[in-house]
Amino acid sequence: MENTIVKEVVQMPRIGDAAPDFEAITTKGKIRFSDFAKGKWVVMFSHPADFTPVCTTEMSGFAIRKAEFDELDAELIGLSIDSVHAHLGWVNNVRENTGVYFDFPIIADLDMKVSKLYGMLQPNESETAAVRAVFFIDPERKVRLIMYYPLNVGRNMDEILRVLEALQVSDKYKVALPLDWKRGEKVIVPPPKTLDELEERLADETLEKTDFYLAKKELVY
Repeated sequence: MENTIVKEVVQMPRIGDAAPDFEAITTKGKIRFSDFAKGKWVVMFSHPADFTPVCTTEMSGFAIRKAEFDELDAELIGLSIDSVHAHLGWVNNVRENTGVYFDFPIIADLDMKVSKLYGMLQPNESETAAVRAVFFIDPERKVRLIMYYPLNVGRNMDEILRVLEALQVSDKYKVALPLDWKRGEKVIVPPPKTLDELEERLADETLEKTDFYLAKKELVY
């Protein structure tokens, strides 16, 4: 009889799902995720390992631009499959060498519980290091956007901030955002759903209309 290797199958959260709850030790103390940053957006991101070059540039990027996340009322929380002692040593090492301080909680996920819960372990990439995942979680604790990067490619901080603001603008103004949208640019208004709405759309001279189904407008923030 041939030996069969059965790998554990974990259902990772999808867009629109409730963010899985967990308890964890972090560099800011023990947390229960459902109680963390209540009423705020959360950007949770994983990195493969402490004291590694690409991860150091990425974590520094989050730290350097933390004020921009604060402005968007979003809390940062990192993760890797390292001990809290390794995290603390790395945070201190980076601060001493570069002056950059990782002033946000970093989950010590030694048992890989959170990594498995969020699908951060990709077996064909690594079974012991989390890939570079980013989860955007809204104040209602729903997963709204997910990014995955392999171990050897760093993320784009401009894009992370752009999509966070895009999600917030879309929610607040009930609009969609076109390709490469940035704050201050026109947004897409929802297409008409009835003939009456179609007639209103065609008569509305305040819109930039390519056709009745594609129309943009300026936003007043």
